[in-house]
Amino acid sequence: QVQLQESGPGLVKPSQTLSLTCTVSGGSISTNYYYWNWIRQPPGKGLEWMGVITYSGSTYYSPSLKSRTSIFRDASKNQFTLQLSSVTPEDTAVYYCARDSPVVGGGYDYWGQGTQVTVQG
Repeated sequence: QVQLQESGPGLVKPSQTLSLTCTVSGGSISTNYYYWNWIRQPPGKGLEWMGVITYSGSTYYSPSLKSRTSIFRDASKNQFTLQLSSVTPEDTAVYYCARDSPVVGGGYDYWGQGTQVTVQG
């Protein structure tokens, strides 16, 4: 059973960089052909895909967030990290990490429980 757990600060000040880590257990983030995603849901809005790091370490970002987003991994710790720079109150959301596989199909099969991040001064 794969489990994902987000961790990081719940409160970030405007203009700072938000950093969240997803720790994965029950499976390796380097296993072919799985992709490890960051997704967020602002209050009262739908899910927004932010970006992904693949089993091989390649990254892809949402065009709307690309200039502010970075995702990297520590394979030795089986973790991947999201950094979002220059945050504003509009970045307040529940942030999720989730796994999918374009090769295997079936959409997101495992999710973290989500972590609330609030941006305020």
